[in-house]
Amino acid sequence: MATQTKGGEFLIKETQAQDIFIPEQWTEEQLMMKKTCEDFLEQEVSPKLEQIDQQEEGLMPAILEKAGALGILGISVPEDLGGLGFDFVTSMLTTEVIGGGHSVAVALSAHTGIGTLPILYYGTEAQKKKYIPKLASGEWKACYCLTEPGSGSDANSGKTNAKLSPDGKHYILNGQKMWITNGGFADIFTVFAKIDDDKNLSAFIVEKAFGGITLNPEEHKMGIKGSSTRQVFFTDCKVPVENLLSERENGFKIAVNILNLGRIKLAGAAIGGSKQTISKSVQYANERQQFGRAISKYGAIRYKLAEQCTRVFACESATYRASQNIEDAIHALKEGGMDEAKAKLKGVEQFAVEAAILKVHGSEVLDYVADEGVQIYGGMGYSAEAPMDRIYRDSRINRIFEGTNEINRLLIVDMILKRAMKGELDLMGPAQKVASELVGIPEMTEPDESLFAYEKKLISNYKKAILLVAGGAVQKLMTTLSKEQEVLMNIADMAIETYVAESVLLRVEKLISMKGEQACREQLAMARIYVNEACDNIWVNGKEALNSYAEGDELRMMLMGLKRFTKQEPFNMKAARQVVAEKLIDANKYCY
Repeated sequence: MATQTKGGEFLIKETQAQDIFIPEQWTEEQLMMKKTCEDFLEQEVSPKLEQIDQQEEGLMPAILEKAGALGILGISVPEDLGGLGFDFVTSMLTTEVIGGGHSVAVALSAHTGIGTLPILYYGTEAQKKKYIPKLASGEWKACYCLTEPGSGSDANSGKTNAKLSPDGKHYILNGQKMWITNGGFADIFTVFAKIDDDKNLSAFIVEKAFGGITLNPEEHKMGIKGSSTRQVFFTDCKVPVENLLSERENGFKIAVNILNLGRIKLAGAAIGGSKQTISKSVQYANERQQFGRAISKYGAIRYKLAEQCTRVFACESATYRASQNIEDAIHALKEGGMDEAKAKLKGVEQFAVEAAILKVHGSEVLDYVADEGVQIYGGMGYSAEAPMDRIYRDSRINRIFEGTNEINRLLIVDMILKRAMKGELDLMGPAQKVASELVGIPEMTEPDESLFAYEKKLISNYKKAILLVAGGAVQKLMTTLSKEQEVLMNIADMAIETYVAESVLLRVEKLISMKGEQACREQLAMARIYVNEACDNIWVNGKEALNSYAEGDELRMMLMGLKRFTKQEPFNMKAARQVVAEKLIDANKYCY
């Protein structure tokens, strides 16, 4: 049994390779579910991308209904409510595959995630029995109404209001919501509003059939054009009192917890979109001839292909590591007697730090992969006739969805520090140890010749670099730290790089223990590329942060410490990338 890990603990604890889940461990049943999703995309989505983008009347609802018939909408819905009852890791795998479905991925994830889960996790038995089976089958489509014209990242400042009717039987809902995915065809709306003069939001399950709901025309968007995005207006909408979701004023907590889940799911979807984009990139590079040779023979193109692969492989490693941690936490909570829905929420909440890390990393990896895909296609990349046009435009929203990447970066550090203050994470001890190491003489140790000894030492030093920079920031800036967004974002980037670098290293270490070093040559190259690139990123971010809050001798000493923690041996990146690119080019698709 894997050692139980706590969220955010990666900063101060060494994880063992045998304790993480890697995608090479999928079961037959999980791979069958993956194949079902791949076939669904191939048959129902890929041939219709143009009609989907033109929002052909009734097409998206029909696609969702077909997904429902295959069980795709009910992956994580319990069997007694009409779903398949799979675990969290399996739901991540199906999210990944569907992530290659452009606008359909957005509609489907909005329906199964933010549309269905608030009711599944917070609903009463009667609410769940009434709504969940029809949502799982696709008979009813769902959307989630949180954002308003004046409240985006600051969701709790929403103005939509609910008042109890004189007879006490209904809440009368009035207000405006915007950017509502699936708004044009949804039957069920999860709506966040304040009752009377409450400080915090409450949540309501609103059926379109209740009346009092009007929609603005479809928004014209840069990408995900096939996804229905509307403004929704509630005018004296009568919601039965029994449709209050959870307790009064618990809406903000629901929103936050569902967003934690949405963040890690978005990372999964970004991986799926990235893999599909890499396959198209390499196929084009193998077909396109210039100067009498396929462009995949040239170093500049091979660099791009290898970098695309390395970043996706690393992101995937981190995403499934965290997914299994969440699954283990859910299992432990259930074993301890917690109700299943509560255990799922609590399990995800425990790893909210990792969910935010993965949301940022996954969306930025997809953006990188899409951008380089356009470049590999050259002039055709800019043509609307070729696939990169849609991929490039559709990828951009992911850095805004589920909390902007800036908000998520700030949250990463905020959540870690809050956990430290509550005594849930012992950051103080390790941070003081790092501070004393700065003034001490470096220990001389016997050289370790084992396969990953050097890379593990690098990862350990990256964690010390974070503790050095974050510890200094807390001491120096104290109460003003929360306003120093640039410093917080530097620290967040150091944490993101460290978590992902450690994850890819652990994955490859475990893979080699299963298959042997020779069979994992390319994966070993990717792990080393990523760990070495992370070193430079950590140095730059650490230096920027230190320069912005320290000065004089203190600054010089801290910079020397940072330099020590980001010192690396020479490594031939070009040779490693060639190894990665060659296998990819031979396979003519993403093959890792």
